Amino acid sequence: MKKKLISALLCVAMVSSMLVGCGSGAAETPAAEAPAAEGEAEAEAPAAEEPAAEAPAASADGGKVYYLNFKPEVDTQWQEIAAAYTAETGVEVKVVTAASDTYEEVLRSEIAGTDAPTLFQINGPVGYQNWKDYCLDLTNSELYNALSDKGLAVTGADGGVYGVPYTVEAYGIIYNDAIMQAYFATDGAKAASVDEINSFAKLKEVVEDMTAKKDDLGIQGVFASTSLLPGEDWRWQTHLANVPVYYEYKDNNVSDMAEITFKYSDNFKNIWDLYINNSTCAPGLLGSKAVTDSMAEFALGQCAMVQNGNWAWGQISDVEGNTVKEEDVKFMPIYTGIAGEENQGLCTGTENFWCVNSQASEADQKATLDFVNWMISSDAGKDYMVNSLGNAAPFSTFGDDEKPVDPLAKEMFRYMENGKNSVTWNFTTFPSQAFKDDFGAALLEYCNGNMTWDEVKDLVVSRWAEEKSATAE
Repeated sequence: MKKKLISALLCVAMVSSMLVGCGSGAAETPAAEAPAAEGEAEAEAPAAEEPAAEAPAASADGGKVYYLNFKPEVDTQWQEIAAAYTAETGVEVKVVTAASDTYEEVLRSEIAGTDAPTLFQINGPVGYQNWKDYCLDLTNSELYNALSDKGLAVTGADGGVYGVPYTVEAYGIIYNDAIMQAYFATDGAKAASVDEINSFAKLKEVVEDMTAKKDDLGIQGVFASTSLLPGEDWRWQTHLANVPVYYEYKDNNVSDMAEITFKYSDNFKNIWDLYINNSTCAPGLLGSKAVTDSMAEFALGQCAMVQNGNWAWGQISDVEGNTVKEEDVKFMPIYTGIAGEENQGLCTGTENFWCVNSQASEADQKATLDFVNWMISSDAGKDYMVNSLGNAAPFSTFGDDEKPVDPLAKEMFRYMENGKNSVTWNFTTFPSQAFKDDFGAALLEYCNGNMTWDEVKDLVVSRWAEEKSATAE
């Protein structure tokens, strides 16, 4: 997978974009794992009833395009893209953007209508299971054939290709290199450079020494506040949880499991305790903290590190009074103490998959495929993909001169090109949003001293099995 991801990402273009990992995806994007980066701040979008707007005009062969967009923050850009494509080709494209956290609801309402979306998106294998009856097999499409790493696509049990990713992202521990350099210059520093930090043991040693010297370093804590406000915990119950699940899947040579043992629970606890005990605020106060709080703390130089993704550059640079210089914003992997982690890279993947409606007419399907092919192959389309939408598009049609320009995107590519093993995004297989919400609530109870870690582990194992079973029924 490492070689595949490296190959894919060497050919991509990108600038950073904002989420709720979770998305997801989720995203993160927390709801049904929003594509892009779970939990990123999103602006309000057009109301759900907008899909009833006037249908787009048909092309000469009767085809039309209707794209149901997930991300409110890029609605304006998509409207511009639609207008540009119509001006160039004569085929009108309707783009409707679902309001924040309503995508599944709007898609469910629209997909069965007479003017249903011809292009929509899913968050991965779980999303495919929900919408497989409406996903066209893209195996022979130009879109799929241009995908640099075919392993990134969503496939069905029949081997068909039903979702093609249109962007790739990465997350890890973001650090302020100016603060780190100041620490390395202190007496008795536990490392001389960030390059020496390639394991949890070394990270813990450095972080705890930095905490002891935080007054000298001019910081309030090493890590930004570990946001656990309900709905803001996607960085932990989805993104951080991805690391132990990734290794458990890897041990079992699978890409999903109906039940997990949470084998690497203690490793999750390792990094979790390090975060909450070396933070800008006490563990008992984390339930009132949002992602914007933690990103502001980092931007204002109040801490040295924060877990987030490459989409967070905007959340850093846009903070009023920002003191962090662009050249000082760097990434390191999330180390948890698992054997072999010295070769671990960032968590890299996607929750953003385009699907073409298999229930649409052949003319509409063709018009839609022509549209997405224009997005990834024409100069105008690629410019929109990179500079307007901020996508790291994993297609061979993007050249070396179409590289990322923001610091975290550059760091993402640096890790992809330095031979490290990327941690793939497996949180798209997490059983449900209810599971993630319960996991996040348990983490808060642990921080408040109301649950033991064994109780947290038991909850994760039992709720995973329950929700997977319910989904399978």
